[in-house]
Amino acid sequence: MTDLTRLTVNLTQKSAEAMEHAAELNRDTKTDTVNRALQVYDYICTKHAEGVPILVGELKIVFL
Repeated sequence: MTDLTRLTVNLTQKSAEAMEHAAELNRDTKTDTVNRALQVYDYICTKHAEGVPILVGELKIVFL
């Protein structure tokens, strides 16, 4: 069995809407969405601390 930590948070309206939207897009629960978001945030913070460039954007593919 996985160890669980219960957490109560106060979200801004914008954050609550982002959580709802992400959960709907991925058909996940709010709990799964928050867990995934924290893991991604930890990864980004770790890579930033290591000096690794972090690029976020959209890739456009052009067929010639």
